[in-house]
Amino acid sequence: MTDATAVNFSSAQVLEERSPYAPPLENPLPRAVTRRNFFQLLDGEWKFDLDLEDRGIRDGWAIEHEYSDVAVWPGSVEAHLARAKVEQKENQEQAPSSAPARPWEDKVVAWYEREFSLPDRSGFPECSMFQITFGACGYETRVWLNGHALRTIEDEEVHYGEYTSFSYELPDAILQPVNRLTVRVEDSLDADLPRGKQESSIYKRGGIWYQTYTGAVRSIWLEVVERNRLRSRIGVVATVEDRFARFNVTTRIHDPGQYTVRLSVFDRDSDRASAIATSEFPLRLEAGQKQQRLPMEIPGAELWSHAEPNLYLLVAELVDGDGYSAQVQSHFGLRKVESRGCCFYLNDERLYIDGILYQPAGATYDEMRAHFDAMQRLGCNLVRVHIAGIDPRIYNLADEMGMLLWVEVPSPHRSSQQSRANHHAELLRMLSVVETHPSVCIVSLYNEDWGAQDIATNPETRRYIVDTYHFLRVSYPQFLVVDNDGWHHISWEGRLKSDLLTVHLYTPDLDRWRELLDRVVAGETEGVAAEPLIVGDPFFMRGQVPLVVSEWGGFGFQDYGGPKDAAERTARIRAFKKELRARGFAGDVYTQATDVEDERNGLIDATTGELKVAPGVLDSEGSQPA
Repeated sequence: MTDATAVNFSSAQVLEERSPYAPPLENPLPRAVTRRNFFQLLDGEWKFDLDLEDRGIRDGWAIEHEYSDVAVWPGSVEAHLARAKVEQKENQEQAPSSAPARPWEDKVVAWYEREFSLPDRSGFPECSMFQITFGACGYETRVWLNGHALRTIEDEEVHYGEYTSFSYELPDAILQPVNRLTVRVEDSLDADLPRGKQESSIYKRGGIWYQTYTGAVRSIWLEVVERNRLRSRIGVVATVEDRFARFNVTTRIHDPGQYTVRLSVFDRDSDRASAIATSEFPLRLEAGQKQQRLPMEIPGAELWSHAEPNLYLLVAELVDGDGYSAQVQSHFGLRKVESRGCCFYLNDERLYIDGILYQPAGATYDEMRAHFDAMQRLGCNLVRVHIAGIDPRIYNLADEMGMLLWVEVPSPHRSSQQSRANHHAELLRMLSVVETHPSVCIVSLYNEDWGAQDIATNPETRRYIVDTYHFLRVSYPQFLVVDNDGWHHISWEGRLKSDLLTVHLYTPDLDRWRELLDRVVAGETEGVAAEPLIVGDPFFMRGQVPLVVSEWGGFGFQDYGGPKDAAERTARIRAFKKELRARGFAGDVYTQATDVEDERNGLIDATTGELKVAPGVLDSEGSQPA
């Protein structure tokens, strides 16, 4: 047992609301776009085994296997790995010297299994079916139902990725009154995989590199969905000048035919049944999955901003020829961000970025909510979610509280053709989640060359980043894009392939800080950060791109220096912020929000959410004492 008090957390619920179009109730599932259908959480205690010799597929574990352990879902397998490592060492010490070592150091395979009863279908529409959704799991996931291999809706036998959700439709032909669900998860220290700051075969745990987190990352649930429906993915691109929105929806069809997509927009803070705007779009749809962009004017809509986070409720329906409506809903906001000259603009108004670096690590959803509240009390208007996956409900929270987000693709740790392919796939998965949210305004492709270590010398690496930058600017114009945060930004024929020129500057010394800031503002690109700021063709800095110090501070980190006492740290941060605002920077991001493993430099208690420094210390407009 991994937890002596482990219980089964399974529950069933139908989301019911006072009005069909009222704001959704508190969302118990790790997703941002919701549907009101029946669902049953499958979290809790599962049968479990590590497969140290990777023989489970060959030996037919999905058909029959006697499990020797249990694990709680969601949860990491690392505790099981630590115990297995001790057992393996003891076994090898007792075995003959010629016995081969188990090949587990660089790869782990874990199997989970549990049973679930099929809900009574008599109350569900005839056009419905069952679906299993994983909030996140991985890195490689295979699933069987009653011994039959399943394929994802995208027709994958193996799902790759561990940061976003994926689903399996359950064929009626193999469903039973009581069903056996088997999950095989494989992960490794392969540096070509998108790892973020989890250790790899290249970067070992310690310092800024963290413990891996493998297996059941987020909740899993059974739900009822329509055979013909909209998937829970909605993108929003706004044109604020004419209060126009372009919604990206994804249809999932089993029965080809004529359908209508109906979009209705409601005031999110009222229960009124009349829509602010409604539009219908007739579509001839074939079997399978298809994306479609749908334009819609929303007269008189108020814009979303950090100061006034105005949100609206979108109800999107797929209506079949018989008039049956399959529905999803989400909130959204209209806003525009721009990199214009030296400054960052939100809805045509200049905004200085008062940011903080945030690494959620193993924080629970409730802990992350407390962290966001604390970061707002620090005076931040932006949170940089540092190369990590995050519970999608946090995006909703940021939308509601008016907190801008800067998100990053979890980076591989090696530059190769395979790592770039993995990076691009992870980027697309991330975009399918974040494109709904007005709070998400900046997307970073890489950070400090991690996964692009040859960016200065390899034209192929630079070409991939440039092409991806262009792809995002055309397909996702609602985001600003940073090519490689911190340094080594790409100049292509003198054109910067980044919407912000970012620099990481670390020093605890105030005089050195002033010197570095002056040199960056003066246009110096070498000798100010750990690496040159520009690679590729020559680039001449003349105030045509916003300058952002996207990492600084870190006061209290071991072997780095700076004040550890709360009062002294508050004073030092205020002094450093004052120097930033005295120069022509567009914003800054302090490192960091909470302590994470060896990085003991957080301003917030990771468990309680209490501040370790004075409130408002990162608010550049109001942090200076009178």
